[in-house]
Amino acid sequence: MTKKKVLSFIDSPDRLFMTAISIMGWLVVYLQIDEIQSWNDPWVFGLLLIFLVICEYYPMPVYRGFSSISFPVVFVIYFIFDLPLAVISYAVIMFIISVMKRRPLRIIFFNPSQLIISLLVGASISNWLMTNYIQLSNVVMLHIIELALLSIFFYSVNNLIVDIVLFLRPQHYHFKVWKQKFISELNSLGISFVYGCLFLVLGSQNRGEIDAFTFFFFFSPLVGLALLSSSIVRLRKERNRLKALFSLTSNLNKMLPSEDWLDALKTSFHDLIDVEGMILWTNENGQWKMNTHKGKIQTQVPLTEDMVMLLQNLKQPLMIADRKREPNLIDVYFEPRQRSFVYAPLVVDQETVGVFAISRSRTRSFNHEEIQAIATLSNQLAVSIKTRLLIAEKEKRSILEERNRIARDIHDGVAQTIAGALMKLETAQRKWGRSSEETQALVADSMDQLRGSLKQVRQSIYALRPYLTERVGLQSAIKQRISTFEKETGLSFSYEERGNIKPLSSMVEKILYDTFQESVQNIVKHADATKVDVLLSYQKEHILLRVKDNGKGFSLLEAMMKAQKEPHFGILQMNDGAEKIGASLQIDSKQEQGTEISIMVPKMGVEEGFEYDQADASR
Repeated sequence: MTKKKVLSFIDSPDRLFMTAISIMGWLVVYLQIDEIQSWNDPWVFGLLLIFLVICEYYPMPVYRGFSSISFPVVFVIYFIFDLPLAVISYAVIMFIISVMKRRPLRIIFFNPSQLIISLLVGASISNWLMTNYIQLSNVVMLHIIELALLSIFFYSVNNLIVDIVLFLRPQHYHFKVWKQKFISELNSLGISFVYGCLFLVLGSQNRGEIDAFTFFFFFSPLVGLALLSSSIVRLRKERNRLKALFSLTSNLNKMLPSEDWLDALKTSFHDLIDVEGMILWTNENGQWKMNTHKGKIQTQVPLTEDMVMLLQNLKQPLMIADRKREPNLIDVYFEPRQRSFVYAPLVVDQETVGVFAISRSRTRSFNHEEIQAIATLSNQLAVSIKTRLLIAEKEKRSILEERNRIARDIHDGVAQTIAGALMKLETAQRKWGRSSEETQALVADSMDQLRGSLKQVRQSIYALRPYLTERVGLQSAIKQRISTFEKETGLSFSYEERGNIKPLSSMVEKILYDTFQESVQNIVKHADATKVDVLLSYQKEHILLRVKDNGKGFSLLEAMMKAQKEPHFGILQMNDGAEKIGASLQIDSKQEQGTEISIMVPKMGVEEGFEYDQADASR
């Protein structure tokens, strides 16, 4: 072992403790071999070993977790064949199960060791207490007390060893995790004790010969319960994973228009898969950068050309079971304790727009289902990132088009007007002494042109300012406008908001505000109303804005015909704005019964409205 590895090993107290427990445990197994006595019924022993394998391979769910309920089988082996054979059998079975589940090497040796040490300590303490302090004539009750003591000390020592390992790890051992583990093991202890008592009570009754069939029928319900409950746990776990994946992708879609859209990934990814490190690289305009990360990540390490080539050429998920055996250039971003990785590329149309990498400290710790979930999430991230890139590109194009439009307007309007006024002023200067009347006319005409140009410049400046809803929000903009209308017109307004306020795109807010403003202006001009009711309702599937008055009403057909002949904002442009965001505009008016104007924006329109923001929000 190299000096670097020795120092790394010394700096890991949890590994030192696990190694010490492993050595002690297997030393105990070796010493117990000479203590084995012959047994008379190998069929019963073989059947119990099969049950032990099944119970350990398929743990039972208990209170927010799962735990093995194999202790009754271990107790029966101990009760019938004595402690040495129970210790060796338990150790060998646990070793085989750990190998079958492809656990890391240190876990393969540690798990059997901590269990047999717990069993040996529990049996020793319970025997000492039974010999020195407990004397009963009832044999069944005596065995039940022995079972209770053995169970309590076995689970206590076992949990103490695990707690020490978790406490020594670099990761913080939260009280919530300890509480969940403690309650799970307590439930497992209760089930094991009840089943052991049942064995002792039924075994004490004279029901004929006890053979392998008797043990088979006695333990079949326990084994069946382990198989059934384990299957239920797997299905429930997969269902929860699908729900977490759906929730995460939905949040990503909802937050896509905002700048902090990746916060959903950092906060919710743990519900999908429990990992210790996470990095998302993105390729934006040919430049690779670390977009977000979580855990102990080396953020100062620069991306080299070889790393960039590796990221760009990655088209399929890359699984690294052990970084020591499968070194990778990107591994330098993760701390040395991270051993297994999954690199999932974000591919759209054969273009890698990003790479999503996650890590764990245990080797070979990602199963097939988890890799599939990561790949599914990566596909969603790829679409989201590509969408954001397209949005950014459209925004740049819209800004460029707007700049070109302003340049054309200035060139064809203000610049030409100023140039003409300047030419007239120069002519007036030449004619100043010869014709005062013509000079005054030229000066007056030039001043009129300059005033017109100044008006155009002011209009352009006003058009370039952020819209009112962008500055203060839709709710505040409506309230401010209502206050202005009340002061100017004397109308009585009532304003009501319902539901939970949801973030809307600036385009949706602009059209809602324009619809409200035009509706009220029409009320002021034509309705002869005294009261106006305004409702803004954030409902589950849509956003509703309703403006209702108690005026004289009007004929919708006549208003539409008038709007076509006299171009102004009016009903037609309100309807055009509603169509732009996928909303529906409804106008209900009757003579002498008032008017009600409602615009309803569906949820999809709310989500997609941002596509038009930069191009149209200021027009």
